[in-house]
Amino acid sequence: MHLVTAAEMRRFDARATEEYGIPSLILMENAGIQVGREVSRRLPGGIQGKQVLILCGKGNNGGDGLVVARHFLNGGAVVKVFLLAQKRELKGDALTNLTIYQRMGGKIYALTDSKDLNALRVALLSTDVVVDAIYGTGFKGAVSELTAKAMAMINATGLLTVAVDLPSGLEADTGGLAKAYIEATVTVTLGLPKIGLVLEPGASATGELVVADITLPQIMLAKSPGLFTLLTPELGQQWLGSRSPTAHKGTFGHLLIAGGNTGMAGAVVLCVAGALRAGAGLVTAAVPTAVYPLVVPQVPEAMTFSLPGGEGLDSLSLQGLDLDRFAALVIGPGMGRHPGAKDFLQICLESSRSAVVLDADALFALSSDPKLLNLARGPVILTPHPGEMARLAGLKTAEVVADRAGVALRYAREWGCFLVLKGARTLIATPDGHLYINPTGNPGMATGGSGDVLAGIIGSLLAQGRDAGEAAALGVYIHGLAGDIAGEQLGQTALKAGDIITWLPEAWKRLEVSA
Repeated sequence: MHLVTAAEMRRFDARATEEYGIPSLILMENAGIQVGREVSRRLPGGIQGKQVLILCGKGNNGGDGLVVARHFLNGGAVVKVFLLAQKRELKGDALTNLTIYQRMGGKIYALTDSKDLNALRVALLSTDVVVDAIYGTGFKGAVSELTAKAMAMINATGLLTVAVDLPSGLEADTGGLAKAYIEATVTVTLGLPKIGLVLEPGASATGELVVADITLPQIMLAKSPGLFTLLTPELGQQWLGSRSPTAHKGTFGHLLIAGGNTGMAGAVVLCVAGALRAGAGLVTAAVPTAVYPLVVPQVPEAMTFSLPGGEGLDSLSLQGLDLDRFAALVIGPGMGRHPGAKDFLQICLESSRSAVVLDADALFALSSDPKLLNLARGPVILTPHPGEMARLAGLKTAEVVADRAGVALRYAREWGCFLVLKGARTLIATPDGHLYINPTGNPGMATGGSGDVLAGIIGSLLAQGRDAGEAAALGVYIHGLAGDIAGEQLGQTALKAGDIITWLPEAWKRLEVSA
């Protein structure tokens, strides 16, 4: 599913008018009709006789709400429109629809002063559904104290609340929420879904997301598919494809996983298990001599290699290991933060022409000198959580969280890498500016070792010859799906990293069955 920013949506609306001759008033009319249909569909017996409360701002979002009000008034509903602006502030299409609504006998209630809140409170006592048309895609920052109080009253009712385009108080491009915002039951987004609707925390305020057709020309949209994509089962199926009957283990690549240290041997074991469950033909675990005896018994399907250099990996560790044998590398799980790790990382980047996944302690080693990425001879995928991303970029964690999409895109371009920014709605940014947003996964996956499993899955997909962006996006999606299945079966509280591996076969099966 393609997503858009607020600016892109404005350009599409403008092009529909300028290039195809669709008046903006018609686009607004279509928007209101579609919102009305979704509201009616959710009310037993339809809209006739129902009590409908619509909150309208002064902009085009408020104009959409006034279209809804007019159609509901015609349909026999009892409509109460609360206008959070002076009538004189409305302009253009919004003003046109206000005028039509009032000429039809529709009533407007002012909500511009604290004393008006009493009228809203009384109206809510007999309301069946609330339509939120206060703010649109142009919203940023904070809401007024009066609007915040109105929002709190709406949220406290628990009524069916339908947001027009996006819940008021949500920023269209970041998913950020103001201190006060509408908690929508349903959001009817117009034309194309906005990126903020699928990014947390905005996604949690959106409720059920419905994409409404307002007759933007499909030929126009097809010519401009955009750079933001919500991952879906259909896209996963497309990427997964099918296996040839004549395939053998060499067909599916050889992956090297290098890491491990005293006290952290399990990270490599989990990474290997994830890789094997993601279809790699061959997997080799390269670990320090000190932890080699701990790893070998736990990964019988994998090959192993004992790296010299004592407990940690350093510049001498790669003696006797030819990196060109491997189709892809994963570096970092359980590697530790000893001084030699940076040298080990540098040699791996300089020596291998294969795609590389840098995870965990490899990211810590890289943070002292991100320019090491310039040494890489093949594609590089970084898999940081927000704290690791902040360390890599020299930012505060709060800065990363406040604009995850912007940060991921900026540094993927700047560093020329593929960046997997983990968290709720994990993001995958590519060097050419594409952003994938992952809807799978749950809080139960916030447990030690989950990231090691993900690194193994992505590395496995790379070893099988997939493009780095595709491998990262598909890996994140299937990892989250396996976690969701585990959560369904076991509950989120008890979920551990090994459970993700256990349910990976079922996750792949769900894609394979429909492929």
